[in-house]
Formats: sequence, C-alpha cells, structure tokens
Amino acid sequence: MVSRLVLGCGTVGQTLVEAIADGEHSMLVVDDAESRIDALREEGVSATLGDPTDRETVRAGVEGAEVVVVADRDPAANREAAELAAELFPEAYIIGYLGEDCDSDQRETIAALADHVIDPTAALVEQVLAVATGDHAIRTVNLRRAIRRIDGTLAVFMHDNPDPDAIASAVALCRVAEEIGVEAVPCYFGDISHQENRAFVNLLELDLRNFAAGEAVDFEEFGGIALVDHSRPGVNDQLPEDTEVDIVIDHHPPKEPPEADFVDLRSDVGATSTLLAEHIQRLGIDLSEEVATGLLYGIRVDTKDFSREVSTADFEAASHLLPHADVGTLERVESPSVSPDTFETIARAIRNRRVEGTVLASCVGSLSDRDALAQAADHLLDMESITTTLVYGFRDGTVYVSARARGTDVDLGETLRSAFDQIGSAGGHADMAGAQIPLGLLGAVEDEEEASLTTVVSDVITSRFFETIRSTPGSDGEYAHGGDASFEATVVDPED
Repeated sequence: MVSRLVLGCGTVGQTLVEAIADGEHSMLVVDDAESRIDALREEGVSATLGDPTDRETVRAGVEGAEVVVVADRDPAANREAAELAAELFPEAYIIGYLGEDCDSDQRETIAALADHVIDPTAALVEQVLAVATGDHAIRTVNLRRAIRRIDGTLAVFMHDNPDPDAIASAVALCRVAEEIGVEAVPCYFGDISHQENRAFVNLLELDLRNFAAGEAVDFEEFGGIALVDHSRPGVNDQLPEDTEVDIVIDHHPPKEPPEADFVDLRSDVGATSTLLAEHIQRLGIDLSEEVATGLLYGIRVDTKDFSREVSTADFEAASHLLPHADVGTLERVESPSVSPDTFETIARAIRNRRVEGTVLASCVGSLSDRDALAQAADHLLDMESITTTLVYGFRDGTVYVSARARGTDVDLGETLRSAFDQIGSAGGHADMAGAQIPLGLLGAVEDEEEASLTTVVSDVITSRFFETIRSTPGSDGEYAHGGDASFEATVVDPED
C-alpha cells in the first residue's frame, strides 16, 4: 500500500508532488505524459506511465492507497479518475481537483465522490498541500476506517463530570459517526454541575446519556467504545479498566500510551474540540449550528479564550467554526447565574489558603459541587504575586484536586503526577491539571468529623504538593539563586 496515489499530474499535481516527494510517505504518480513521468523519475519519484483513468493501469501499479489525489488539468479525466478511485480504494481519503473549465455535471460528480474538493476558481494550490501533506489526512482516513469497523452503536464516553470541551467533542464525534453511517451516543458518568456547563447543554439542547454512579455499562448494547478528552478507561471515568476501546481522541499528555484501534492524541493543541473540528473539516461534513457552537465554546474554555496552551491549530479551527456558530447562544452560556455553593467554595478557598513563595494551596473541605474547584483555582490565580494554585476538597470517598498556573516554569501535569500518582491518579497540562485520590489511601474515612477529616486531607495533600514543588529545579519563585529554598509561608488555618 502507498500513502499517496496521484492520478493525473497537471499543475496542481506537480506542485503537490514537489511538496511531498522528499517526505516520509510513500507515493506513486500515474500520468499519461511521458515527458512528465521521465522528469519525475529523474527526481526519484515513483511514477507509472499510463492512463490514470484506466482500471488495469492503476490496479497494476498499486494494491491500496490511504490518500488519492485526482489532479489532472482535464475535468473529464478527473471525473473518471475520481470514479475509479472511489471504486478501487473505498477506504481512501480522496482529494478531487475540478480542473480547468469544469462544467456543472463534472463538478457534481467529483464533489459526490471526493472527501475534499479543490475548486481552481475559489482556492489555491496551497489548500491542496494543507489537506494532503503531513499526517493529518492519514489520521482522518484512519478515523473513518475505525468507525466503519464498528458493528452496532458507538458509545462515546467523556470523562466524569464533563466540561464543555469533552461534551462538544463527544457530540461532534457522534456527528462524524452518523455521517459515516454508524449510530452513536454521547455518554458520561457523574454530574454536569458547573452553571456554565449546564447552560451550555440546555441552551444547545444536547442529548446526552448519563450513567448513574456505580451503574454497570451493558457492553452488549454497544458495538464499540470511544473515549474523548481522556485516554484510558477507568481513569477519570467509571468504565472498567480492562474495557476494550476502539477510538481515543484527546489532547492531554498521557501517563502511558493509550490502547485503541485508532488514537489521535496531540498534546500540542489546546483542546480536543480542535481535533474534532479538523476531522469534520477534512471529511467535508456540514457543520450544524449546535456542533459548531459547541466546538467553538470547547476551544475557548480549554484555552481560556485563547490565552492558555493555545496553538495555531486552535485559531484555525475557531476561524472555521465561527461562521457556523450561534454567537448569541455563547453569550448566554457565558453569563449564567452562580450558585451559592460555588460562591461558598471560592470563599473557603480564599480563607483556607496556604502560600509559599508564589504558590498557593487550599483545602475547601466537603464538596457539593466538584466544578467549583476549578473556578476557585482560577480565581485564586488572580491574587497578586501568585503563579500557581492548587485547590482540593472531598466528596463520596474521594479527594478531588484542581490546579492552575500562569507565568511559571512549573509543569503542573508532571508535578501532580509526581505528587499523587502513587496514591491516586493525576495528570493534565503544564498550566492546568487535576487529580483524584481515594480517602482510604490517606488513612481517612468519610464518616469522620469534617474538621478532623479536613485536617488529615490537608496535611497529606498540601505537604505532598509543596514538597514536590520544592524538589523541582528551576521552578519559578520557589528557589533562590544557588539552589537554596527561599520560601516565605503565609498560612491561614482551615476553618472549623
């Protein structure tokens, strides 16, 4: 199998070949111009002289292809080549160039067969390169293959208590699956309690399936399992750890490589929604208003309005989504009422804070709303001279931790893994991370008095966190020159 098969090599085809000829991907060009084939061979490009619309010529040259580029100047030849490619390589990602002076029938046929259409009157050659070079097109091809292999309904699981990025990504992946012909349902455990997240789901009228705590998933009901915005079953979701996973799409750095038929894990982008937006764009799927609005909001939330862990891909995805999104709905989502419990959690975090250098940690005690932790961590990061915050509390036998950083060399994902992986699970990005720790591993049980339980939890979590921060060479504000610790601690005793 070749990675790229080019059928017809007009101006667009030649430009594409020049761009990827020296790449890592195998390529074969089929064209009927002898001079062009000779020139390509002299440059070390695999090329076959023959009619790119002839079945035997194409079949003799290649057994299979991941990406097929139809790129002749003649629109009639491109239509025939596109028809042949769709027949011979049904799993391939087809890029169809319309050619010069394409009539409406030719345009309609090529558009129906190709996954991506290049119109010379509306697009430049660079668009072909953006779609066909690199690994991006291959990822989309492999995603489509993985979905097509699902026999039955695809269950798309978000992480527990999902945020907008997870929710939007799950809904978008279901849309992709349905376009490919596979029924899909977005699923989650836990609650959607954050006021903005509830408004997000309600205003967009998203249909999500909520599994109750402890509810066993009937895997006979589903033909496949996908994970979005997390990458391992049993870690930040309530699936059994040995669950066989078909698809993983995530942007968080993993503790270990995820196991799945298809994995798209890119920690260099700011949101999983960005990855789904890219796949939808490459597959040429029409964006519904709710999917576009959801993905745009997911990107904005996870990148904190393009100010945190943001990449070029996030901006490009947002620019593609914006014309299809309902900006009015986004404004309503971002202005919900805040619950008294959330205000109380933020107040506790402020009162119970412990500060060492530029690092702040706070235990808020018993939790009624897990999502309030992240809001408290964000709010405390706005305190003067603070670059790192860690806020935690306990609920249902588990300690939940949320951490944020800004303008520091501390990598929170690695810091929390070092501090808490031995007693729980932790992970995330350099400036946004979280952890979950069973209370029993701290020598505490939930039926203790809250004051004593808070003391036990605070002693372990805060101590481990600050010890890990201190042991991080070059951490911002925590070490004086020469390597001596330079901590000035401000401690506010936890409230009774």
